[in-house]
Amino acid sequence: MTIAFYPGSFDPMTNGHLDVLVQALNVVPRVIVGIGVHPGKVPMFSFEERADLIRRSLHEVLPLRAGDIEVIAFDGLAVDAARGHGATLLVRGLRDGSDLDYEMQLAGMNRQMAPDIQTIFLPAGTASRPITATLVRQIATMGGDVSAFVPNAVLQALKSRI
Repeated sequence: MTIAFYPGSFDPMTNGHLDVLVQALNVVPRVIVGIGVHPGKVPMFSFEERADLIRRSLHEVLPLRAGDIEVIAFDGLAVDAARGHGATLLVRGLRDGSDLDYEMQLAGMNRQMAPDIQTIFLPAGTASRPITATLVRQIATMGGDVSAFVPNAVLQALKSRI
C-alpha cells in the first residue's frame, strides 16, 4: 500500500490544508499527517489539539476516509519522518508561483537526501490560495472573521481560544 506523508505545522488547520489532504486521499489510500514540532516555538494549539482538529476537519468533509489518516509529531527532517513511517510520497501543497519556487528547491534537496521518497505537488483550490495559517492566526487574534478560511471545528476552537 502506498503511504503519503503530509508535513506541516497546521497551527491551525486551514481550508487550504484540508483541500490538499483531501486531494492526497484521492491519490493514495493512506496519509500520515506529520505535525512539525519545534521546541523553540510556542504554537497557538498544542500537538494534541492540532491532531484532533485535523481529524475532526477531515471527518466533516470525508467521514468515510477519516480512518485513512494518522497524525504524528516529528521534530527532524520531513523525509526522515516519512521514511520512518513507511511513506514513499511526500505531499506538498502549492498556492502560487512563489510556493513553486521554494517547493522545487525543497523537493530537490529532499530527493538528494532520500531518493526513495517522491515529492508530489497538489495545487490549492482557487478559494484557498490566499490562506495561510499565519494570516488566520493574526486575523483571529485581532477579532476578525476567519470563518471562510478554516474548517468549522477549527473556527470553534479559535473562538474558544481568543
